[in-house]
Amino acid sequence: MKARSVAFIILLIVISDQLLKIWVKTHYHLNESHQIIGSGFQLYFVENPGMAYGWKFGGNWGKLALTVFRMAAVIFGTWYLGKIIKEKYHKGFIICAGLVYAGALGNLLDSCFYGMIFDKGMDPITNTYNAVANDINPYLAKVSRPGYSSFLHGNVVDMLYFPVLRGHFPQWFPFWGGQDFEFFRPIFNLADASISTGVISILVFQKRFFKQRNAKETHHTVETEALVNDESQVS
Repeated sequence: MKARSVAFIILLIVISDQLLKIWVKTHYHLNESHQIIGSGFQLYFVENPGMAYGWKFGGNWGKLALTVFRMAAVIFGTWYLGKIIKEKYHKGFIICAGLVYAGALGNLLDSCFYGMIFDKGMDPITNTYNAVANDINPYLAKVSRPGYSSFLHGNVVDMLYFPVLRGHFPQWFPFWGGQDFEFFRPIFNLADASISTGVISILVFQKRFFKQRNAKETHHTVETEALVNDESQVS
């Protein structure tokens, strides 16, 4: 698979992810939602200072650590994608690795720059939306300098919400008796979906992805390591 084909897939995902995030952030109030397809799919604007699907980790220092980790993952991913393309790994595996890379890059852009270019965002310490006083749209973000935070301290924008199934646990149900339940509860974005699709596909199709690779390595070993000469044939 050619590098430019992988680059096209990555750019398509990153650009789509960023366009949707920027549109939602500048057109939706925080926690505003709209039904898209019946009751099964909504655009629901939330900000996530932590990991994928709304998981959080360690306040401001945790946020910084996650951003640095994302940056390291993208740097490593750039090298690794080049390696597997050069060594002609299975096309499906390369595409899946590209999906994971694109998702990591998409969320990294939020973490690095959104705090610098938007005037409002979620504070990871107080867990409040730091709206500007006397603003005409106090909860509607706009591109502005200075931003609501600094480099590496931006929040990831999430908006895809699939509350497919809602109900209520009966009182006799262990642990969650009497509580409401909802499937699927996490709110995520295109970058998260890209990462999940890539990882799950690798796990499901790993035998197919690596079968051809293992066969090539075995064939190469047999051809290069066998010593064939007159002396070995006599013995």
